[in-house]
Amino acid sequence: MRAVTTSGAGGPDVLTVTDLPDPEPGPGEVAISVVATAVNRADLLQRQGFYPPPPGASEIIGLECSGTIAAVGPDVTDWSVGDEVCALLAGGGYATTVIVPSGQVMPVPVGIDLVTAAALPEVACTVWSNLFMVAALQPGENLLVHGGAGGIGTFAIQLAAANGSRVLTTGGTPEKLAACADLGADVTINYRDEDFVAVVEEKTDGHGADVILDNMGAKYLGRNVEALATEGRLVIIGMQGGSKGELDISRLLRKRGAVIATNLRGRPVADKSAICASVVEHVWPLVADGQVRPIVHGTMPLEEAGAAHALMESGDHMGKILLTT
Repeated sequence: MRAVTTSGAGGPDVLTVTDLPDPEPGPGEVAISVVATAVNRADLLQRQGFYPPPPGASEIIGLECSGTIAAVGPDVTDWSVGDEVCALLAGGGYATTVIVPSGQVMPVPVGIDLVTAAALPEVACTVWSNLFMVAALQPGENLLVHGGAGGIGTFAIQLAAANGSRVLTTGGTPEKLAACADLGADVTINYRDEDFVAVVEEKTDGHGADVILDNMGAKYLGRNVEALATEGRLVIIGMQGGSKGELDISRLLRKRGAVIATNLRGRPVADKSAICASVVEHVWPLVADGQVRPIVHGTMPLEEAGAAHALMESGDHMGKILLTT
């Protein structure tokens, strides 16, 4: 198989395509012939040497893919060779073949082509598990999404809007904020020249955000707590703004608020399989009827993985960047 490998930790230039032996599925696993994969922030961190894969996972970068089932391991009865699928991975997506536990494999939603399906697994599982399974976002509640123009953000806006929640989101340019509004955001906030805490207070008549989906971590911790509603839930899924911050516990106590930090990659297979099953049940119908759609900035060949990483680092994109094999 062909796979993107690294010559060491560093910039996008350390990524090269190499020929490697084809992997074989073990018990409970399937092999997928990859058609496309997607670039995620975690991929950049892994390339830089800051985010190693979980024990036992592939060292190859890539947290999601789409393609066809090439082989099934012992005890796998729910998939057959030739099935068109997409999958949530712990690693290995930047390759022409990947091995994945069968429970983390999902059918391609009706109406989505096989390449575009690669944009779905990571965002769908991240957004659904965090906003609905963990934070229990309800219709009519206020959701604040940081980074609304990214892959996670564009999906979160749509899924929350389809759920009947009121969505506020931050972004860095008028163009990105306009696109977020088109996706269903009720309030857009330019983080470069607006204070999101003040805007949230104003636009919610002092109520605050019932749920905040945050990819910044330390940089926004104190202000996020300020922006929370009483009994609000702050869900931290990233550390783009650092890993160590100061938490005003007295403010959090007064609000009876919750700060929840989660990740998806390192969870046990059983947990990820349960999330995938829930996504297929609850999210795929919304994708099939067009209420929620994957937002794809563009596609590039696997050989241009370095250029794709540079594009993500520049911030000059909206939605997902795909790599095709």
